Amino acid sequence: GRPLHLGPPSWAGHNRWSKVKNVKGPRDVARSRLFQRLGLMLRTAAREGGPDPALNAQLANVVEQCRAKNMPKASIEAAIHGAERSAAAARVLYEARGPGGSALLLEVLTDNPRRSQQDVRLILTRHGSVQGGPRRPGTRTQASGAELGAGSRRGTMAEGARHSFEQKGVVRVGPRDLQGHPVSLEAALEAALEAGAQDVCPDEEEEEEEEPVLKFICETSALRTVRERLEASGLCPLSAAIEYLPQDQVTLPEGTREQAERLLQALSDCPDIVRLYHNIQ
Repeated sequence: GRPLHLGPPSWAGHNRWSKVKNVKGPRDVARSRLFQRLGLMLRTAAREGGPDPALNAQLANVVEQCRAKNMPKASIEAAIHGAERSAAAARVLYEARGPGGSALLLEVLTDNPRRSQQDVRLILTRHGSVQGGPRRPGTRTQASGAELGAGSRRGTMAEGARHSFEQKGVVRVGPRDLQGHPVSLEAALEAALEAGAQDVCPDEEEEEEEEPVLKFICETSALRTVRERLEASGLCPLSAAIEYLPQDQVTLPEGTREQAERLLQALSDCPDIVRLYHNIQ
């Protein structure tokens, strides 16, 4: 006779629910986490420089980032208008060493620096990051306003990691121009020369995009000028900000690289970390 199966039914891995659970679910969680961070960045920028993007360059840059990530307009306006009612947030830059001697810079925006320091240190410890010697709780050195903006502070977890990076202006440009035509790398290089940028390359961080976003790199003092010239040339700037770029990249063996990837993922999931920089190739 026909065999009788008493176990639970086995569903094919390509059914619709599998796609929703394994792809859409994590993507929605990541997007929600991203919007929370952008909302905090909007409130902090509005508190520091006022709610008008036309008079507040930092706020204008964050608004551009929000639009590039398709954050709803109502959410952007609500975050800006709610800035005065929100708690003041501090900017902190942590230095750390990851697996294989890799260098990490963690830009944190938080209303509770002590809690954030403990959370970051716990993540680094759990994933084998190399940290500096013992320090008194809450000990930080002051960072210059040019590096992180007004009210910024730096928390050091491993001295020397900061020297593996240099500050640069970064303008991210959409893959299509204002007329909707694809932007070739040759055209981007020509636009970079005319705008005064030092380099241009595809942005490897934008993995969700079908077409690669272009990243124009310039001196920090020329950031605003380069952005305006790129827009005047017909390109579509998505964001403009001062970032830390690695001077030299390190190549890790397979086992160490897997450990480093787990560390980077854990740090990305930390709600207080708004920017994560590393020199892993």
